[in-house]
Amino acid sequence: MKIAVLGAGAWGTALAISASRPSPAPHEVTLWARNAQQAADMATERRNSRYLPDVALPPALQICCDPVESLAGLLARQDLIVIGTPMSALRGMLQATSSAQAPVAWLCKGFEAPVSGSVGLLGHEIRASLGVGGEYGVLSGPSFALEVARGQPTALVAASASAAVREALVAAFHGPALRIYASEDMAGVEVGGAVKNVLAIATGLCDGLGLGLNARAALITRGLAEITRLGVALGARTETFMGLSGLGDLVLTATGDLSRNRKVGLMLAQGLSLTQAVASLGHVAEGVYCARTVLQRARALQIDMPITQSVVDLLDGRIQPAVAVAALMGRGPVAEVRDLPPPPGI
Repeated sequence: MKIAVLGAGAWGTALAISASRPSPAPHEVTLWARNAQQAADMATERRNSRYLPDVALPPALQICCDPVESLAGLLARQDLIVIGTPMSALRGMLQATSSAQAPVAWLCKGFEAPVSGSVGLLGHEIRASLGVGGEYGVLSGPSFALEVARGQPTALVAASASAAVREALVAAFHGPALRIYASEDMAGVEVGGAVKNVLAIATGLCDGLGLGLNARAALITRGLAEITRLGVALGARTETFMGLSGLGDLVLTATGDLSRNRKVGLMLAQGLSLTQAVASLGHVAEGVYCARTVLQRARALQIDMPITQSVVDLLDGRIQPAVAVAALMGRGPVAEVRDLPPPPGI
């Protein structure tokens, strides 16, 4: 199978490595980097020294060293195209791949930043807004790039309305160390992948303030309720949020030491400014960039998301970490299970 992975960050590189390993035979994988120097360095050093310096690239993995002129030709030869850029670059990459005949899937998790008064969109909503044809999907779930690159056991979800796209993603990435489940619920998988980043900031804050494991468990559980309420209002299925891209991804990102979003919360609790926290990461923390958009979408749908609200207030400098916790604990009592709004059209 011929696979092009567009974007040589940690996650794109990790999946390209995984698909290039024999299982029982490697796929023909090409990793494309926007930065020509980065691509040349990877081709020479056989490793991604910026994002995954300790993991060697498999011999079968090809590196595209001509990011501009060769893209159209590269796409024309593929059976599957995978976009591994940050959310901020997804629209441009969807436009760049709009004429491709192969299915297109993306890996990024988040909402696009709103522009000129518009609402921020999920990946499948961006695709719809562009009006381009072709089949598409998303690959998501609880996963740290480093562990996937090392070949440690991981499970992901391939979501698409198209059975052919789901089958292509399973064929491309399912193997001894990487298990791929299929789902038709793109909205649910994308909401889970986006909002868990925001809640991971809150959990990092909780742990950084030393509030204890009881508080962490409460925060994760109530955070899952927020994800579910928003997701169902956006057309998702409730059961999706009890799976890998909901509960699974939330638990990993909120508690794992490799989580960048969790690290932001930890550093804010230590008194660092948001600018200092983000600068120290060296990677994108999507929760910082999509928190306001999550809240915007929730307000438009009249969805109550108090944890998200506190994270946004904290990121915008309106409250201090201890005040954010006090605001959450000081809310009035409510029933644990509230009626979820029906999906649109029902």
